[in-house]
Amino acid sequence: MTILDHRGGSPSTPLVASTQPAVQPAAPARPRLAQRHPWLFPWAVRVHQARRHLQWLRSGTTWARGRGTTDLPLRVKQHGSLLVRELSADEMRLQHNKVVNLRLASARTDGVLIAPGETFSFNKVVGSCTARKGYVEGMRLSNGRAISGVGGGICQLANLVHWMVLHSPLTVVERSEHSFDPFPDKGRVLPWGVGCSIVYNYVDLVVRNDTDTTFQLRTWVGERHLRGELRADRPTATSYRVEARHEEFVADGPGPDAAVHRHNEIWRTVIDKRTGTTLAEELVKRNRALVTYVPDAAVVVRR
Repeated sequence: MTILDHRGGSPSTPLVASTQPAVQPAAPARPRLAQRHPWLFPWAVRVHQARRHLQWLRSGTTWARGRGTTDLPLRVKQHGSLLVRELSADEMRLQHNKVVNLRLASARTDGVLIAPGETFSFNKVVGSCTARKGYVEGMRLSNGRAISGVGGGICQLANLVHWMVLHSPLTVVERSEHSFDPFPDKGRVLPWGVGCSIVYNYVDLVVRNDTDTTFQLRTWVGERHLRGELRADRPTATSYRVEARHEEFVADGPGPDAAVHRHNEIWRTVIDKRTGTTLAEELVKRNRALVTYVPDAAVVVRR
């Protein structure tokens, strides 16, 4: 199976499985028009939102809408992510508000069934996170900074769903990652670079079921962790190992004030459950993001 990654709704080239990867750093991305002219950004967002609504209307896609009231019998993957990290006092307030938002959003994704031929859209299922629906100001990432915004923090739920999907035969059709690395790796459980950026209804996580198995999402807020399970109605033939490779911090120049970008590759190993044989190694994504904290000088490569 090939994993596809589309950024912001625009298709990228499919990444082909390989067992002998060539180490090629991700090329620097040319700044987008709205980045070069920030006053255009709100208009660019409106254009993309209008385009997304048209795609939803015209695509002919069968969207996942069903919801199971009981668990499907088999658990494919489970995961939990810490709800609150130790940050500054103001950021802690936003994190506690984030838990409120995650409780609302996870209730929307909990129990969702993805039947054969159906496509799951995070934005279609969760909807717009507005104050009218009970969402509060939580932590959002904007240009590498933690800021407040209504509905902030639901990206953590998308991250959880994406991580579980990577351990299944479901196909990731669209995922957009953050373009900044805002926090050091202290306490990190998942590899850097597997997270998702979500902006309704502009940036989405979209997953398609190309199998003959029905899958079910279970998501809920626990005492200290956001919890999730991906379940299925029949056994799956393969298991998966997802890992980061070729991690490095690269300075853009020789000086101490040079910007630093983080690079890595996310790889997925497909394993036959019956024999334990490796069936394929798939390159999921090459990541490159601007580091907005001060990394350990010893790990920074200067070119």
